[in-house]
Amino acid sequence: MTDSTTQTVLFPDLFSKPVVAAFDQDNSSSDGGAILIKGIDSRLRLSERLATCIFDQRDPDMVEHTVHDLLRQRVYGLACGYTDCNDAAHLRNDPIHKLVLDRDPIDGNPLGSQPTLSRFENAASRKDLFRLGAELAEIVVDNHARRLGGKARLITIDLDPTDDPTHGQQQLSFFNSHYDSWCYLPLVGTLQFNDESEKYLFTIVLRPGNATAGEGAIGILRRILALLRHAFGDIRIRIRLDGGFANPQLLDFLEEEGLEYLVAIARNTRLEKRARRLMGKARMKSRSSGVTEHVFGETLYAARKWSHRRRVIIKAEVVRHPGRDPKNNPRFVVTNLPHKPVNVYQIYRDRGDTENRIKELHHGLQIDRTSCSSFWANQFRVLLTAAAYVLMQEMRRLAAGTDLEAAQISTLRERLLKLGVWVKITVRRIVLHLPSNYGWIKPWRRVALAIGASPG
Repeated sequence: MTDSTTQTVLFPDLFSKPVVAAFDQDNSSSDGGAILIKGIDSRLRLSERLATCIFDQRDPDMVEHTVHDLLRQRVYGLACGYTDCNDAAHLRNDPIHKLVLDRDPIDGNPLGSQPTLSRFENAASRKDLFRLGAELAEIVVDNHARRLGGKARLITIDLDPTDDPTHGQQQLSFFNSHYDSWCYLPLVGTLQFNDESEKYLFTIVLRPGNATAGEGAIGILRRILALLRHAFGDIRIRIRLDGGFANPQLLDFLEEEGLEYLVAIARNTRLEKRARRLMGKARMKSRSSGVTEHVFGETLYAARKWSHRRRVIIKAEVVRHPGRDPKNNPRFVVTNLPHKPVNVYQIYRDRGDTENRIKELHHGLQIDRTSCSSFWANQFRVLLTAAAYVLMQEMRRLAAGTDLEAAQISTLRERLLKLGVWVKITVRRIVLHLPSNYGWIKPWRRVALAIGASPG
């Protein structure tokens, strides 16, 4: 164990008596709950399987930290809120972070340094990254196939682009007029099973900032469809896509695969003309009620490059805000579902929760910290963050029945992982002394028992 100098500060007048804050508790950590992340990872074999996708080009005789250890160090660190490799300088000797990497928490060797982790991030090849992405999707599908016994009535796939602002000289960063920034344009994919509310992340593909919305979508869908059909057999699969995906190649692909689909399409003069009668009805309703109103209808429509006409659902909406003039807001969704227009549009609207998952990735795990100069190193960072998110989503699922079953990632971290702990080693065991007045023992215990802990 390394020697340290005790740091002490005195608050002489802040309270009724002088208060001394002494940083003198040896073998302690502020991440006592991270053992839950370790347990979930072991249960899914996530880091173990991902590590096999990376070809280690280092001299075996010179290796101090295995690929598995470096990958776990980064993924567990991201889950605990440490987004930068620089954080390794403060965590190399943390007893909990050493413990979750299977090292002696007191006398074990320090973890990888910032330079070591940076070299690790920049060493992954394009083939490594492709294998990593494919393996992550397979891990997610395998997990839920086990959970559901290989049976499901319906699986819904949502794909959504998001912006990842860049700052500096990063490869393939381009100005995107839609987001009004220099950025990357990652494509996020989620899975929803039956009528469950949770949408489970299965992929994030980093793309140049000037990529079209649908770029790479067919390749992603082809791979995930193969995994789902292998795991669940002949099953109904539904695809929901935002505007920008409605290109003829993608629509033809969805139909050739026998999928249910709902794809938003941009308004144009032909569609707006067909929506004119419905817009008139919506304006009359809004004028009478004084609030936002909408009317639903449908039409058969074919863009010039489409192979045939398709059913398009029309939402004729008039939006009213206090102090503003009413605004026409027609929306269009192309679909092969046979349901009533209002029901089809409601199914499409349910995809909006995918945006909440994207917000969690941005605000809970800082997935936009793609500050490497190399595009492929940034893709590796994105995949590591995705792996951390998969672990956190599983933690939230295991907390079902508690007051954290719908908590945001940042809340899960704050209440389940950020626990002060004193680590003590005896001859027979390692004892983690956690706060006796901890306020979220029920969800913590629920998750711990679900990943194999025994009641004590």
